[in-house]
Amino acid sequence: MKAVLCKQHGLPETLVVEEVVGLVPGPRQVVIGVKACGVNFPDTLIIQNLYQFKPALPFSPGGELAGVVKAVGEGVKHLQVGQPVLAFTGWGGFAEEVLADSKQVIPLPPGVDFTIAAAFMMTYGTSFHALKDRAQMQPGETLLVLGAAGGVGLAAIELGKKMGARVIAAASTAEKLAVCREHGADELINYETEDLRERVKVLTDGKGADVIYDPVGGKYAEPALRSIAWKGRYLVVGFAAGEIPKIPLNLALLKGCAIMGVFWGDFAVRETQLNMANGMQLFQWLMQGELKPHVSQTYPLEKAAEALRALMERRVTGKVVLVTGN
Repeated sequence: MKAVLCKQHGLPETLVVEEVVGLVPGPRQVVIGVKACGVNFPDTLIIQNLYQFKPALPFSPGGELAGVVKAVGEGVKHLQVGQPVLAFTGWGGFAEEVLADSKQVIPLPPGVDFTIAAAFMMTYGTSFHALKDRAQMQPGETLLVLGAAGGVGLAAIELGKKMGARVIAAASTAEKLAVCREHGADELINYETEDLRERVKVLTDGKGADVIYDPVGGKYAEPALRSIAWKGRYLVVGFAAGEIPKIPLNLALLKGCAIMGVFWGDFAVRETQLNMANGMQLFQWLMQGELKPHVSQTYPLEKAAEALRALMERRVTGKVVLVTGN
């Protein structure tokens, strides 16, 4: 089978595509024929050995995938050969087959497209966990989303609206902001050409944003935090800008606010039942047409490096997905 391999840590251009031996499941494992695999920001980190999880070389990146069960190991009862599934493996998904612990695999709801499925759960799961479990956002509150045209950003916009918030979307270009508007944003800020802090102040009549969703970090973090409302909640989701900001902690004191970390992957492992309940709710909304994942482009496995490079350079709106042709 064909696989995208990281044989040495580095940038996307160091990845290679090779034929490798087919996979065989061990006890409580399944082999999945991959149809589609989401490309996510952690994939750009794991190949550089900069992520929390550090698989041994060589490995394939890609932790969010959809496909069909090809083989099941001893002790697997809830999955059958031929069954469409969604899996979260951490890595291994940029390939025609992936080996997964059966606990990492869930049946795909009927009628959900493989490409949409591979673009859905990590972004919407992260954003729902952030807004619902961490921020405990309430109807009528104002939500500011940074990096709003990315995968988790668009998910946060849609879920924020679903939860009754007024959503301010901040992004770096007019084209990205247009996509944010299409997904329900009430107000728009171009933080490359406008003063982020002052625009939030104007749009909230001086009150500030109750919840700030930040997957970007970098130079926008501090002005965003300075624009937070009294008793606001600042959600630290990621650092797509590449720089981990150093926040003056006196701001938390002055604003009476909470700075909250959001690590959906660990939450999914530590609080399995709550994560499953969240996932069921998200898939229900998806199947009802109330959530609309935005897949801006698909790539074949051979162009995985191009997909990762586009993500690293923040040229992606929504999600990009690798498809195998299986």
